[in-house]
Amino acid sequence: MFPFKIAKKLPVFFYGSVKFTSLSGEIIIDAPIKIGMIGFGQQFEIFTCSKKTAEINLSGRLKIKGHVHIGKDCSLYIAKEAYCEFGNMTCLGYNVKIFCTNKIILGEWARVAYESQIYDTNFHNIYNTSTQERYSKSKPIIIGNYNWVANRSTITKSTITPDYCIVASNSVLSKDYSKFGSYILLGGIPAKLIKEHISRDWEGERARIEDFLIFKK
Repeated sequence: MFPFKIAKKLPVFFYGSVKFTSLSGEIIIDAPIKIGMIGFGQQFEIFTCSKKTAEINLSGRLKIKGHVHIGKDCSLYIAKEAYCEFGNMTCLGYNVKIFCTNKIILGEWARVAYESQIYDTNFHNIYNTSTQERYSKSKPIIIGNYNWVANRSTITKSTITPDYCIVASNSVLSKDYSKFGSYILLGGIPAKLIKEHISRDWEGERARIEDFLIFKK
């Protein structure tokens, strides 16, 4: 899928089996090309076993803006004419699923923990039975920089999060939360503001997280 001058540098490493359902789309690496800068199926969590359910269905565009590491058994679906973007140091944990039919953007250092799902579509058409109004089936999702989405969370269409945002486990997000500003904790079903002036210790963890990079420079 890459021009030879990029492919020969081996920017993508696959760890374990993965099903390539479609590779008719496009991958754009908007960063200096380095060997193994993108890892799919990496072992970096407590979980060590794999169900061998990893799948890539890429018919649209995927832009990668730096190092990206993706855990075991993840599924990535990008529909034709859809756009998905991973910022530098984006991380998807074990069994994360992304369904992109419109646009999904994950900012720099966006960390999505295990068994979470991000989808910008209802999958089916929905309408108001009283007014006959039809609702949009899909809308963009934008996850800010330095976001930590905890395990088993669901991010749905229209979600926008600010930079430095934490999402509690088992939460469901479905709207624009950027009005709350940075350094916040969201949680619940549906998600609401739980706490302000809070942040993951990004600087304290940076060295340990970057150890998973094959080449740091």
